[in-house]
Amino acid sequence: MSPLQTNYHTHSLYCDGKEPLSAFIAAATKLNYQQLGFSSHAPVPFENDFGIHEEEINNYCQEIDQLQMQTPIQLLKALECDFIPEMTKPFVYYKETYNLDYIIGGVHLVRPQNDDRIWFIDGSDRQIYDDGLRELFDNNIKRAVTTFWEQTFEMLETQKMDIIAHFDKIKMHNQDRFFTEDERWYRILAEKALQLIKSHDVIIEINTRGLYKKRCNAFYPATPLLMQARKMDIPVVISSDAHKSEDLGQFCPEAWNELQRCGYDHTVHFDKARKMWV
Repeated sequence: MSPLQTNYHTHSLYCDGKEPLSAFIAAATKLNYQQLGFSSHAPVPFENDFGIHEEEINNYCQEIDQLQMQTPIQLLKALECDFIPEMTKPFVYYKETYNLDYIIGGVHLVRPQNDDRIWFIDGSDRQIYDDGLRELFDNNIKRAVTTFWEQTFEMLETQKMDIIAHFDKIKMHNQDRFFTEDERWYRILAEKALQLIKSHDVIIEINTRGLYKKRCNAFYPATPLLMQARKMDIPVVISSDAHKSEDLGQFCPEAWNELQRCGYDHTVHFDKARKMWV
């Protein structure tokens, strides 16, 4: 299966996506996709406008099954689960309860130690990132970024996921303002994440959303981390992290070229018959 004929990270109207499931299938058909995985944001235990409501998950799964009868593209059911220590449900709960094909794990919401407040590191508004850095971490960027990575470590050590989403997304709103990715303390943290990804048999995605949304000047993860991942033989998928149907395939040929420059000669894909990645 071609690396450019799949997308496993797709958001629809069930969460913070902007179009119905059917619109993504129509776009995927034009792109000659063989597989399309839907991955709504899983519920989190507070009011929000980005996650699916748990009472809607069965409807979400049923609609995907109904649409499967109308398309030759193999459709997959998944959730992108946020990990917030002592707040979110175990990832395995969603996979088993709703018979999902896979789970994407990620950290978008950073919880400082001994604090119930949350630092939102994603989204379109950079000011939210800056405000959280000031209010929750007293503008101590090293402490803030370390908290992000330590939360990522805990997620990898305690949760079962198939793919880790945009695992260095902490860089997005930084844009080299507060730290640089070649600083030794940062490299040590990012490389520890790779070691845990490897030891827990997790797939990384090369995520293109930061580029086509013009929020980041590089893929997630950055090239040095991709090169290290290849040396460690960590499997990879290409992801457009689509929230609109037009997002599918954006910068994906460039992502495949980047992977090849880093030494990859293939990506993995999901074998639905065997319920496993190959």
